[in-house]
Amino acid sequence: MERLWAPWRMAYIRQCCEPGCFLCDAFQSEADAENLIVKRGEACAVILNRYPYNNGHLMVAPYRHVDGVEGLNAGEQQELLALSAAACSRLRVELQAQGFNLGINQGAVAGAGLRDHLHLHVVPRWEGDTNFMPALADVKIIPQPLAELYERLRHDWP
Repeated sequence: MERLWAPWRMAYIRQCCEPGCFLCDAFQSEADAENLIVKRGEACAVILNRYPYNNGHLMVAPYRHVDGVEGLNAGEQQELLALSAAACSRLRVELQAQGFNLGINQGAVAGAGLRDHLHLHVVPRWEGDTNFMPALADVKIIPQPLAELYERLRHDWP
């Protein structure tokens, strides 16, 4: 039995295996809407995750291609955390997020899908936001298209 989401999954698998770094490519481009970059800082940027765990899943990453927190300079460290806090503030306003999971998966053994370019995940949460679909059907339900969410989040950052 072929599942409806199989073509999407195959595109994701193929894209993950492409050479290069999608964050570096996005940050070097001026097409912020196409790359879903919602906020640019001096040393880091906030970008929507194309394959989110939850609606509003953002990533904060330095422009510089660095593979671990120990490789960040003081300015990058400070801005990574400041933009993460600003992302939480925006998601509280726009999506009425009630909490957040923030995390860095550093290295392949820690679960990093992109091993060589450090990024911090900001995943908004709501009471009761877990549902039965992932357990029963291996399906995630994201209730809002990324382009629509991009438009909501790209303005009025603190």
